[in-house]
Amino acid sequence: MSTDPVLKDVANPAIQKREDLESALEESYGVQINEDFTPPTEEELNTLRKVSGGIPKIAYLLCIVELAERASYYGAKGVFNNYMQFPLPDGGDGTGAVPKDNPNGHAGALNQGLQFASAMILLFTFLAYTVPIFGAWLADTKLGRYKTILLGVLIGGVAHIIMIAGAAPAILIRGNGVSPFLISLILLALGAGIFKPNVAPTLLDQYTHQKPYTKMLSNGEKVIIDPEITIQRVLLVFYAFINVGAFFAIATTYTEKYVGFWISFLLPGVVYFLLPVLLLWMQKRLIKKPPLGSELTQFFKIIGTAIKQNKGKFWGKGFWNAARPSTLAQKGITVSWTDKNVQDVYRTLVACQIFLYFPIWNMNDGGFGALSSNQGAAMTSSGAPTDLLNNFNSLTIIAFTPVLSHGLYPLLNKYRIKFGPISRITTAFLLAAISGVIAAIVQYYVYQTSPCGYAASTCDDVSPISIWWQLPNVMLGAISELFCNVTGYEIAYSRAPPNMKSVVMSLFLFNTALSSALAEILVPVVVDPYLVWVWAGPAIALFVQTAIFWWLHRNNNYDEYMTHEEESTPFEPLEPTETTESRLGQHDEKKLEVEAEKF
Repeated sequence: MSTDPVLKDVANPAIQKREDLESALEESYGVQINEDFTPPTEEELNTLRKVSGGIPKIAYLLCIVELAERASYYGAKGVFNNYMQFPLPDGGDGTGAVPKDNPNGHAGALNQGLQFASAMILLFTFLAYTVPIFGAWLADTKLGRYKTILLGVLIGGVAHIIMIAGAAPAILIRGNGVSPFLISLILLALGAGIFKPNVAPTLLDQYTHQKPYTKMLSNGEKVIIDPEITIQRVLLVFYAFINVGAFFAIATTYTEKYVGFWISFLLPGVVYFLLPVLLLWMQKRLIKKPPLGSELTQFFKIIGTAIKQNKGKFWGKGFWNAARPSTLAQKGITVSWTDKNVQDVYRTLVACQIFLYFPIWNMNDGGFGALSSNQGAAMTSSGAPTDLLNNFNSLTIIAFTPVLSHGLYPLLNKYRIKFGPISRITTAFLLAAISGVIAAIVQYYVYQTSPCGYAASTCDDVSPISIWWQLPNVMLGAISELFCNVTGYEIAYSRAPPNMKSVVMSLFLFNTALSSALAEILVPVVVDPYLVWVWAGPAIALFVQTAIFWWLHRNNNYDEYMTHEEESTPFEPLEPTETTESRLGQHDEKKLEVEAEKF
């Protein structure tokens, strides 16, 4: 293991803690955190092409773990709307499937209506993306990520068993299906929430070379292996695997309509029950970082100190300066944190500030609640399940992932065109807003052509417009996810302090919960004849937000989110000795000085 000599001159317990962790990882797993790769000079940083490094083989197995969990999550969730909204079909066999002589009919079971179905789906999503905050805290402070993942899998397994049993025809025919379903829905959300925030950080922990270094390609070109680009590619692959799992919902949407809900819940359960076997097999092959205690307590102390020392003023330069140990020492106040800890808090809050723009985007990504399925139920399906079109979201993501990872992004890097995180997120917002406008136009024509006019949602007959007109809305939303969600994952991991990566990842995921809470407020208007505006309103809001987002954050587009500084001061960088200075170090010091000006 090689360490930066500059850091050896700094007597700091936080550095010793980091070195102890690296030593433990080397002894336990044979992992070198900082291998002796040649760092680029400042000239090379400005002239050489940056490319992605390789993806560790174990990372693909973790992607398969995520695939299996998402297959169960989306496979079950994909039929929730019809299961809750519609009654058992007339002439059916009690499983919820439609009779063979009614191909345009709706599968159904609980007969609770559109508003109940929308509210429960939003509650499910809200829990699944709020619980990750607890799951992340549990991993960072108590169990470690691996054991926390296993706990989430256990809870999810119990949920699947209850869900399968509760969909038995004998229970549905007697009208007793609501209680077991709601219990299983809550348990599945809890299991997914504990599982979700820990997989991506564990995946990225397997990539240990997280500093730039130079490499000579076989064609003689010297390039820089860039950790940001590598993490971007790893996360694109990860997100594609998520959607391979989500594509499993196609099977469940067909089985709900033609076989019954019990089999639609059984199939995801079978896939899910493979998870414990795979995780136990990987146990000794993973880099598992032990829980060292989350920095949450210190995180909030630093924020509180900055607020107190600035007397409640949140504006102006020097806000975070007030929380520096050296500044506080002049007032006779001694604290346990370092200048870098203050820098970490600032960087984390900048990331979280960007995440706050995501809820309105989420509402435009295919609509919210049961809105899309309800629109499909009012259109001519020609035998296709009303939930089918939503699954083209996953298919689009699977198809476009290699286009971005092996086409667009390498091409932009080749010609040194910076398509930074702010540009990617802005592109995503625009695509999703356009998709919402398209869905509003489709809804308008559904109303115009439905035999029941503006009561299309409860009409026994359907509009002659084909359900396949939902595809533009679904596909544009899916493409926007590749620009928005993947970038969000990158920022959450890169900007988080070492012991808060799961927590910051959970804060990123929590924005989906916020969008569900916002959508929950709109549930009373998710009825005929207002559905055109239920689609158009969030789209208009997103157009306005996109302009504000770009204007406020465009200057951050060229930031390198994967920084490499150690325990140096972000405000007054350490003066390295002549024998230890590297050009990469100079590059990082300059970035720190620029970033410090934002304080």
